[in-house]
Amino acid sequence: MTQKMISAYRNYNQIRADVLTITQNSGMSGIQVTPLCQKANTSHSRLRTLLSTLTGSGLINKIEYDGKNTFVITPKGIQFLAEYKRFSDIAGSFGLEM
Repeated sequence: MTQKMISAYRNYNQIRADVLTITQNSGMSGIQVTPLCQKANTSHSRLRTLLSTLTGSGLINKIEYDGKNTFVITPKGIQFLAEYKRFSDIAGSFGLEM
């Protein structure tokens, strides 16, 4: 019996979806960079680049409060995440990985 090999590495889209999911789960109070790094299991520099892309796309908002940046998912980000998950499920039903 063979087991399906699971990749130990996530691609950029999977990391993006993880960051959006974590941000969504943080609620309207948002999440700061360090806890987001820890929960998304990614480096600070990679996360900074990704956050810049996500804020530029309007998927998350950056709120500066007391000199600290907090990130909150936008309605557009929630919609993107839902569509990504739906497409990922469809691809998975055909045996494809996203």
